[in-house]
Amino acid sequence: MFKTLEPARVMTLEYGAIAHSARSAIKTRLVNTTRIYRKLLFRLALVPIIAVTPSFASTLPDFSALVEQEAAAVVKISVLVEAESPAAGGFPGLSPDQIPEQFRRFFDQLPQYQLPDPGPRAGAGSGFIISEDGYVITNAHVVDNATEITVGMNDRREFDATLVGSDPASDIALLKLDAENLPTVSIGDAEELKVGEWVLAIGSPFGFEHTATQGIVSALSRSLPDDTYVPFIQTDVAVNPGNSGGPLFNTDGEVVGVNSQIYSRSGGYQGLSFAIPINVAMSIADQLKEHGYATRGWLGVAIQNVDQALAESFGLDRPEGALVSQVTDDSPADKAGLSSGDIILEFNGRPVGFSGALPPLVGAVSPGETVDMLVLRNGKRKTIDVTIEALDEGQPARVELASNPVGESRLGVEVSALPKDLAEQLDVEHGVLVAKVDPDGVAAKAGIREGDIILSLNREEIDSVDELEALSREAPAGASIPVLVQRDSSSIFLALKLPSGKG
Repeated sequence: MFKTLEPARVMTLEYGAIAHSARSAIKTRLVNTTRIYRKLLFRLALVPIIAVTPSFASTLPDFSALVEQEAAAVVKISVLVEAESPAAGGFPGLSPDQIPEQFRRFFDQLPQYQLPDPGPRAGAGSGFIISEDGYVITNAHVVDNATEITVGMNDRREFDATLVGSDPASDIALLKLDAENLPTVSIGDAEELKVGEWVLAIGSPFGFEHTATQGIVSALSRSLPDDTYVPFIQTDVAVNPGNSGGPLFNTDGEVVGVNSQIYSRSGGYQGLSFAIPINVAMSIADQLKEHGYATRGWLGVAIQNVDQALAESFGLDRPEGALVSQVTDDSPADKAGLSSGDIILEFNGRPVGFSGALPPLVGAVSPGETVDMLVLRNGKRKTIDVTIEALDEGQPARVELASNPVGESRLGVEVSALPKDLAEQLDVEHGVLVAKVDPDGVAAKAGIREGDIILSLNREEIDSVDELEALSREAPAGASIPVLVQRDSSSIFLALKLPSGKG
C-alpha cells in the first residue's frame, strides 16, 4: 500500500528541490568565480609593481625646487693660464704665425711638428658661494697657475676673483669676489651620507652653464691612489670637464661635497665620479681664509693594508686596520711609542677598516691636538695617546740597492750582510740584503724581491745572516708568519709560510 502525499506537501518538496538546486548552482558559480579571481590575482602578481602602483613614480626625488632655490649660488669659473715655454719642435724654418689658420690643425696632429701655444690658454670650472660677502669654493686644479679668474653668476653678472689660497693636497681653493649680498648655498654634513642616497650636481660641464645631473652615492670614504688625505664620496652622478669645483647636493638642498674627479679612460664620464666631503672642504677653506695656506696632521708612519695572510700571521680574526711597517724617528708616532708591527684599529674614536682610511683621519686633526689610538701589539689591544704635529710635504729620495757576496737561507733567498754605506743611506740600523731570490721558493711566493732588506722575521729583528737562518729554522712550519722588508725608502710587511725541515 502506497502512502499518498497531499498536494500542498508535494508542492513544498518540489519548491525545496528547486531551492536546493539553485543553492548548489550558486555555490558552484561562487567557487568557480573564486578560482578565476585567484588566478587573476596570481597573474597580476607577475606584473611589475610600477604597472599596478602608479604612485611609485612619486617616490623618486624631484630636484626642481632644489635647483630653483640653490642654482643662484652656483657659479661658472673662467680662467686664463699663462702658456708654458714652447718646447723644441715645430716646422723647421717656419714660424707658427706663418701657417694659415685652416692648415694648423693638420700640423697639430703630427708629434714632430707640435706648434707652441702663441698665448695664454683658457680654462673653465665650477664653484659655489659660501658667504654673502663673496667667498667662493672651487677645486685647486681649476685655478692652478691662473693669471685671471672670472666668476659668472646665474643672473649673467660677472666678477673678477682674487685667489685667497689653494691647497693642492685636498684640491680645494678659496676665491674672493668684491661683492655683497650674494646668494649662498646651505652647508650640510657629509658624515650623515649613506650609500644609496640620492644626490644632485650643478655645474658647467663642457661650458654648459648651470647644468643639473642626478644619481646616488655609490660608496663612501673612497681612497684614490694619488689623493692620500681625502676620503672621497663616490657617486654615479654624471660629472664631466667643467663640473670640477661645483657642489654636490643632498635631497635637503645642502651641499655635501665638491665635485672633483672622474674615473675615465676616454676623458669623459664613464659611470664613476668623486667628490670631496664638504666637511674637509670647509675645514681647508677656513684655514685658507685665516692663513692663506692649509696645514694637516702628521703621524709619521709608513702603513700598509692587512690582507688575509697578514691577518692570520698577526692573530687577527679578519683583515682590518693599518699595519705600521715603519716609524719615522722623532715623529709623533715615535714619541708616542708606536712600533713597527703595530696594527692601528681605531684613530681618534673612528674605526680604521683599511690602511687608506687612516691618512684622512690623521690629516683632519689640527697640529698640537692629542688623540688616542687603539692598536694591536703582539696579539693584545692597547690604547696609545699621540700628539699630532704639522705635516711636512717633503718626500724621501729613492736610492739604488747594491749587491754583495751571499749566503743561503731556508727562505729560498741568498742574502748578505748589509753594507754600511747602504744602511746609512736608508737610515737602517739592522737587517740583511737579499741578493738573489729562488723563483720557486717561499720568499718569492711571499713577494720578496732582489734588493730588499729583511729587517725582521716573525717580529724578531735580524742583525746577521746567521741570525736569519736561525730564526727561519725556529719558525713554525705551515703557518703564516710576518716578515718585514725594506724596499727602496719604504718598509713593508709580507706574510710567508715556511716549509717543514731545515731546507
